[in-house]
Amino acid sequence: MNTAQRKQWMSVLARASWRELESRWQGLALVPDYELIRAPEVGLAQVRARMGASGSQFNLGDITITRAVIRLAGGELGYSYVAGRNKAHAELSAVIDGLMQSPEVGERLTRELIAPLAAHKAEQEELRRREVAASKVDFFTMVRGED
Repeated sequence: MNTAQRKQWMSVLARASWRELESRWQGLALVPDYELIRAPEVGLAQVRARMGASGSQFNLGDITITRAVIRLAGGELGYSYVAGRNKAHAELSAVIDGLMQSPEVGERLTRELIAPLAAHKAEQEELRRREVAASKVDFFTMVRGED
């Protein structure tokens, strides 16, 4: 496991809808033994943005996040931060993060959970992109020949 791979699966878990994540998880029939190191808790994080996507930074506002930390029976630590107040989503994401660190379970989870969730999210984003593109209006100014 490298940092880029972990970053990718953590992103997929955080951005997945709770219903889809829970449904796919139940289909795997895994029952890992773990303990809560930091029970899911709700807090705030400040969101920063840039003017024009490349200009000066400014504080956009706050977002509610939920975080959790677990330790599997094998000693692996799993972490999660998810947007919103869904404590079950944060806990399950932390459990999956811990399991992904195990080569034998990680491969199965990548194939049967992470890849399908990522594909579904990509489909949703493409559909949204198409909807936005279909409603795009180009405004232009015609130069008058009198000037």
